[in-house]
Amino acid sequence: MLGLLVYCYATGRFSSRQIEAATYRDVAVRVLCDGKHPDHDTICKFRRRNKEAFAACFVQVLELAQAMKLLRVGKVSVDGTKVKASASKHAAVSYGRAGELIKRLREEVQQLMQKAEEADSAPLEDGLSIPQEIKRREERVAQMEKARAEIELRARQRAESQQQEYQSKVEERAARRARGERMRGQEPKPPEETPQEKDQYNFTDPQSRIMKAGSGAHFEQAYNAQAAVDAEGSLLILGQRVTEHCNDKQELVQTVDSIVEETGELEAVIADTGYYSETAVKELEERGIPAYVAVEKGHHHKTVADLEQRRDPAPLPDEATAKEKMVHRLRTREGKEIYRLRHQTVEPVFGIIKQILGFRQFLLRGKVKVSLEWNVVTLAYNFKRLHKLVQGNTRGGVCPARDKPAEKSHKTHHTCGRSALQSTLASVSCSVRVHIEETTALIQPKPSRSAYRIGLRATGC
Repeated sequence: MLGLLVYCYATGRFSSRQIEAATYRDVAVRVLCDGKHPDHDTICKFRRRNKEAFAACFVQVLELAQAMKLLRVGKVSVDGTKVKASASKHAAVSYGRAGELIKRLREEVQQLMQKAEEADSAPLEDGLSIPQEIKRREERVAQMEKARAEIELRARQRAESQQQEYQSKVEERAARRARGERMRGQEPKPPEETPQEKDQYNFTDPQSRIMKAGSGAHFEQAYNAQAAVDAEGSLLILGQRVTEHCNDKQELVQTVDSIVEETGELEAVIADTGYYSETAVKELEERGIPAYVAVEKGHHHKTVADLEQRRDPAPLPDEATAKEKMVHRLRTREGKEIYRLRHQTVEPVFGIIKQILGFRQFLLRGKVKVSLEWNVVTLAYNFKRLHKLVQGNTRGGVCPARDKPAEKSHKTHHTCGRSALQSTLASVSCSVRVHIEETTALIQPKPSRSAYRIGLRATGC
């Protein structure tokens, strides 16, 4: 069952019904299932109830890559991508609009009650009754009040999370004034606990958010999927998580914490300007992890002056701010070389997941289930990437994690790649057999289709 899910996700089939259909039509899937055909209910239950097993399998893939000397953790690139939620943005209401609807619905309830008291009132249309109309509007008012209460709670939580950043900015400006420096720009504003009129609540998937998508020209109901990718050449995903926050300013530390501990110690963390936060950078520095986070957006076009070779900038004074230190770090020759790795590592990973695998929308709802689905997607990507690394290694190529050519195999490319994928899948599937069997025993298919149950025997264990 584990092999079935991983293979289908790696080949672009994410729906349980598509996976069930593949067990009849796809030869490779039929071989993997040993001729059995689990129904979509069994597949869906297995996926939903094996969160711990998928997490253990994610770790085992990385450990296998290290054992094969295909992964050497050092520098890590962090980034996020917006993935559409299983909800329409038209099923949402804003804070201001909800207030207007509540007022209008209550007025209509009063009109209906007054109409019921009048003996000579005009009759309603056929099939409509005043009590039912009143009840429907009262239920709608309750939904709007719940939406406004949730938006207000989010605003308070947002203010609490931004309070520390605001306090650090105030202290920094006060210290600079004490040194006699001239202050520029506006004073930092304290975070507001009151929600904005455009803050929205979605009735289909309340935990999803309206987010800018693509180049920012349009909005989508989506989640923010985060990934920490190895920047040493393997392009394997070392950590992953899902957040409902629209921007990445508060996600750097949590995404770094999601990196599997078994992979080893980090040498540097690379992220774009959306992640910069003095609090986050300070916390990573205290852990002994240098951060290379862009402070301001750069341009892709290089001028003649950019092409000229320059010396490293002069050292900064001790009283320099954290932002000035980060700018200085990125302007050094070493900082430029390290930050350049971000474009070559984490961005291609998201391109492969969305364009090659075809994963552009979550099928489940709720942050917990969406996180599980993203875990399976990243696991399938790591399987496919590890297969490519092994295949390139057996062809006599250069291993990304080491600078020496791999030994050539006497077998053909196709045989080596296929055997490498099968052995990798079987090895990892066996390592999490205990987790899978404990939950698989709880999954009971429909009585009329009990013959469709399958186990891990299809993976070769």
